[in-house]
Amino acid sequence: MEEVDLVIVGGGVVGLACARETARPGRTVCLLERHPRLGTETSTHNSGVVHAGIYYPRDSLKARLCVEGRDALYRFCETHDVPHRRCGKLIVAGSEDDDARLQDLLAHGLANAVDDLELVDRSFVRRMEPHVAAHAAIWSPSTGIVETEGLVRALHRDAGARDAITLLAMPLIDAHVHGDTGGGGEWLELRTPAETIRARAVVNAAGLYADDVSSALGGRAFTIYPCRGEYAELGGTSRGLVTRPVYPLPARAGEHLGVHLTPTTWGSVMVGPTTRYQQDKRDHEQNRLPAAAFVEPTRQLLPAVRPGDVRLGGTGIRPKLSPEATAFSDFLIERDAAQPRLVHAAGIDSPGLTACLAIARLVSTLVDEILN
Repeated sequence: MEEVDLVIVGGGVVGLACARETARPGRTVCLLERHPRLGTETSTHNSGVVHAGIYYPRDSLKARLCVEGRDALYRFCETHDVPHRRCGKLIVAGSEDDDARLQDLLAHGLANAVDDLELVDRSFVRRMEPHVAAHAAIWSPSTGIVETEGLVRALHRDAGARDAITLLAMPLIDAHVHGDTGGGGEWLELRTPAETIRARAVVNAAGLYADDVSSALGGRAFTIYPCRGEYAELGGTSRGLVTRPVYPLPARAGEHLGVHLTPTTWGSVMVGPTTRYQQDKRDHEQNRLPAAAFVEPTRQLLPAVRPGDVRLGGTGIRPKLSPEATAFSDFLIERDAAQPRLVHAAGIDSPGLTACLAIARLVSTLVDEILN
């Protein structure tokens, strides 16, 4: 049986960021990833947008950690040569009927400490993106794009440089509390296919499986609802029609930001994602929407796009804490009341990629409460 100070369950960007942040001299940190590769679930199946922090309810964790994490992520990418581009984003209104909603969103973003937002007119949009249809827009210069695979690799390298240990293809099978002192027991014992690991603290960053991990460790009960997002891509000459993220106004209720356009660091343009709740946490491909379903949402933003230029792209599954598409659910980042040696970083959907380093700092303070 191996004994360590801290086990982190989950090798996406949040788990890797937590491993990097919590590792320090004299502390043994071990990360368990169920797949043979890191970041193969939600972390690398999304738009790769570095969000500014505009949309989320004021004083929510998503709002605060997105703003904190955004600047930290840009610094990390610069330092570690992760491909990225701080290119800005346009949130466009199609007609004068949308002006009030645009003003409300601007005020909301400014209240969230996104202090560089600007309301711009049609001529500004045409200078930035000549092919985009817009009556007016919000210009967000702090928004950008990042290569998610490169970010995963860089976080892993930096965590390893700080002596965090990574074990791949190592799912958590079972766990139990050892001892009956210290609130939640003296140790947590985690059983994997290869060995049993005894840990003084555990971080639950298991993404789509965070509810299962909490249950196995005797933590609080919650449910992760898998929500699939599908993407299309622009091909042919259409991929050159847009050079930065372009978003419609978000839905009037809830979190969905609408089907948007996102150039990537490698030259393609993603269209999406859609929103579809499902039972299977692994089903990326059954009953895919046809490429034709993306044509009209794309043409609302880029009228010059031809139907033949829209082709199917990838899919991703988001770990939602709410079963309702119109309901806001915040990140779950806390020390578990039922099992105080367990720290949750769960329900990390968008803007989790942007906020991963800020999430890790908050998790680290909670881990220090246990280990120090």
